Amino acid sequence: MTAEVKPLSAAVTPYTPEAELAAIEWAEPDPALLAPERPEAPPLHLEPLLSPPLAAWVRAAAEGKGAPADYVLAGLLAASGAALGNARWAAPWPGWREPPALWCMVIGNPSAGKSPALDAITRPLAELERARREAAEPERKAWAEKAEVAKIAESAWKEAVKAALKEGEEPPAKPAACDPGPEPFPPRLMLNDATIERVAVILERHPRGVLQLRDELAGWLEGMARYSSGSDRPFWLEAYGGRRYSVERMGRDPVTVERLTVAVLGGIQPDRLKSLMLKADDDGLVARFLPFWPDPAPITAPGPGADDAFIKATLERLHGLGMAEDDAGNPRPWFVPFEDEAQALLTAFRQSCRAWEGEAEGLLLGFTGKLPGMAVRLALILAHLDMATDRPPEVEAVTATHLARACAFLEDYALPMARRAYAEASKPKAERAAARLLAMIREQGWRSFTLREVQRAGRAGLARAADVEAAANVLAEGDVIRELPEVIGPKGGRPSRRFAVNPAILNGAP
Repeated sequence: MTAEVKPLSAAVTPYTPEAELAAIEWAEPDPALLAPERPEAPPLHLEPLLSPPLAAWVRAAAEGKGAPADYVLAGLLAASGAALGNARWAAPWPGWREPPALWCMVIGNPSAGKSPALDAITRPLAELERARREAAEPERKAWAEKAEVAKIAESAWKEAVKAALKEGEEPPAKPAACDPGPEPFPPRLMLNDATIERVAVILERHPRGVLQLRDELAGWLEGMARYSSGSDRPFWLEAYGGRRYSVERMGRDPVTVERLTVAVLGGIQPDRLKSLMLKADDDGLVARFLPFWPDPAPITAPGPGADDAFIKATLERLHGLGMAEDDAGNPRPWFVPFEDEAQALLTAFRQSCRAWEGEAEGLLLGFTGKLPGMAVRLALILAHLDMATDRPPEVEAVTATHLARACAFLEDYALPMARRAYAEASKPKAERAAARLLAMIREQGWRSFTLREVQRAGRAGLARAADVEAAANVLAEGDVIRELPEVIGPKGGRPSRRFAVNPAILNGAP
């Protein structure tokens, strides 16, 4: 009897991608790739950065809010620069001018006390704005009455012109009563969620500048391309420098701002900041922010709080400084020079920054390049805070003492804090690309992928084949992914490199 012969294919386990992936034996992935070590927060020394009365106010405000003093300081610096605005610019030497606008980012978890700490400075600023608006109300009402009279006068004049033309007579001249004069607008010191068109309109009416306050910076930064076909981002890049800018408006005349000066203040959670840095292109926008990410404040009974009248009077004196006029009678800043010793100190600080740039990568490189300008701006603000709190005469020049305090703060606090806040975006290029790829793998839940799939997604930092390959090589060395044998598809062609994903990174690993 002849034995039944089974086809050879019946004895072979068919190939499936799932079987191939399940057969892989994995080592533990490199923890340095999954959860990079983050630098510790540097200590904050309020003195000698601030005068003793102002340092005491910051401490009292922080204790009253149960928040770190770092957050209160961030609000103070941004709000003070905004209150000073285009009334004073720093001029270290001919050809270099800086507005006093600072962009401050407070970083922390939802319970860290970011919003209460910022309230300590934004509430007095809002009260100052309200007082300014109330003081301007009689002028607005008087203009509104003149505007009503002007409408009636113009209507009567038009009728007179028609009658004259009908009789073949010379039409009458337009009476002065037809023109109520320029409309007064209530002062604005602070904005919340304004479009760039609205910001431009406000600054055209109020050339001094404003503070843009965002309780959550992540949505603002992520939404930069939401309006006007992506024109928001260039607008804000210019707003940091106080440059001339025109905003085009559909069906209406463009709005031109001679000095687009906006200070920015807001909070962000660490995870949102990390995600933002890994997804966004590095065009220097985030590098313009001074980050404040301290350790959480101890949980204690709140202190009595700070003296609102003190800080309100300080802001009021800053905002009360007048602007100069150019030859055409248009408002412009007074340009505050630097004393000779301050100029020499600034040169030495720039040399130090050049050395730090040689050690920096990515976002930290961009931040380090902004430090000299930040030092100039901060020194100008500190000089005027001294004036506003200690009541000396108006500032005629920035001294070496003011600049030394600014430089020490930036070197000892701001730069280490930037290394902490921007850690993920400050590694060598291949490691930054690897972090982006790792985030993409987790986001997509991939168990395997091809390099072509990654590149087609067009993510920032992963749009070029060379960057994707470099990222994959870093993750492969760390046992996060492993290259699989090439498989030629049914249509033939050049195969794309395929990688399996270590299941540990998808199963709750950090």
